[in-house]
Amino acid sequence: MAGPPKLSGGGGRKIVILGAGVAGLTAAYELSRAGYDVTVLEARSFAGGRCQTARKGFTLTELGGETQTCDFDDGLYINHGPWRIPYHHHSTLHYTKEFNIPLEVFVNDNDASYVMYGKGKGPLAGKPLRKGQVAADIRGGAAEILAKSVKQGALDQSMSAEDRERFLAYLVNEGYLDSDLAYRGTDGRGYDVLPGAGVSPGPGKASTPYAFQDVLNSGAWKTVRSVAGFEQQRTMFQPVGGMDRIAKGFEAKVGNLIRYSTVVKTLRQSDKGVEITYAGPDGQTGKLKADYCLCTIPLSVLRQMDIQASKPFKAAIGAVSYALVGKIGLQMKRRFWEEDHGIYGGHVYFDDPEILTMTLPSTGWQGRKGVIQGYYQFGAQAAKVSALSLAERQALASRAGNRVFPGYSDNIETSFSAAWHRIEHNLGGWAQWSDEARASAYPVLCEPDGRLYLAGEHLSYLTGWQAGGIESAWQQITKLHARIQAEGGKA
Repeated sequence: MAGPPKLSGGGGRKIVILGAGVAGLTAAYELSRAGYDVTVLEARSFAGGRCQTARKGFTLTELGGETQTCDFDDGLYINHGPWRIPYHHHSTLHYTKEFNIPLEVFVNDNDASYVMYGKGKGPLAGKPLRKGQVAADIRGGAAEILAKSVKQGALDQSMSAEDRERFLAYLVNEGYLDSDLAYRGTDGRGYDVLPGAGVSPGPGKASTPYAFQDVLNSGAWKTVRSVAGFEQQRTMFQPVGGMDRIAKGFEAKVGNLIRYSTVVKTLRQSDKGVEITYAGPDGQTGKLKADYCLCTIPLSVLRQMDIQASKPFKAAIGAVSYALVGKIGLQMKRRFWEEDHGIYGGHVYFDDPEILTMTLPSTGWQGRKGVIQGYYQFGAQAAKVSALSLAERQALASRAGNRVFPGYSDNIETSFSAAWHRIEHNLGGWAQWSDEARASAYPVLCEPDGRLYLAGEHLSYLTGWQAGGIESAWQQITKLHARIQAEGGKA
């Protein structure tokens, strides 16, 4: 969807929205502009849902865990929730533009960064390898083998002579092959001595390729792809100053409609409307009546709540699981990855499932300090790491960093970690639908149950992305608006 629905004629009809995450904020903004009387109930003391950024003063207590208060230096932060925006997420970019939220490039891939694979074999296993060198050597070696096979007649029966020549030309271009169809390296993989002024260093000294068999055995080639995934372009976007700038952009418009620190207790509905009971910030209970309810609470939380809905609807709510996800941000004394290694943004890839990726910041270039995302793990490994103390999580990330960057642990000043499956009002990072649940439960939840509508990233095929929540909200408020207009519009 390229833009929000054009709604008008709300006529003061009352809509209660449960949850002030990105989906709830989107719905509140568009419905209120259309003339609806909107109230948003939010369990937290701030808006944004999983769109969170930890900076100085941000506090988080995981279920059964220690209370953390982020003590990064002013201006430093970690996006422990969503952290990057693809170019084709027009819905997210619609609001960054509408709210004048400046963007900067997020470096999602960097040939200068490292691959650290310790489970492979051979002389390259367990050594930090420049990703660009791995890419050049695995493709160059593969192109050489294939080109020589073509030259020896391997494809004579399946390709015409003209097509074989074109294919050979492609392989020479792709693999940087010499005239004898041999791969001997390329300046793109870097230099052992950089070229420069005068006689020395002069032309410099080109780097020596790794042996093709060694690269194969190392397993590092698994990080190389012909193109990036559809939602993982090599350059993406992020809001300047932190991803929560998006939530704050909405908050500036509809913050007056939000009741913060208000926990929903029950939801009842009839053919006349809905009634919500809640506990407010002072602990006192209250009731709120409205014509319709749009619920954006994650299904992992909603299925534990007392809501009046049909049996098929409740069964569908319980049919989806949620991702176990963990991240950690490490404030570093100096930007050694830039100063000592010439790496500006991107990921360090591990075959250790407790780490998977270490991410170097795409902001604050050439500053004095910076925050590295020390790990990003999923599933069973995320559950395992989330059971560690905060200090043990930092130690885990520190040990991994030392394998790549000498002195890594000595540079750590402080850290902030989050395990989304242990955060009270989320209980997971994002919805994970099975094929069976997509076929049976998903269509049920995409339609209203009486006067109850759902919205959120879980009602999209963009789970785990803000665009999923935004576009789900657009879709559901369009349905709700059409229904109200058919009823006559005004309260």
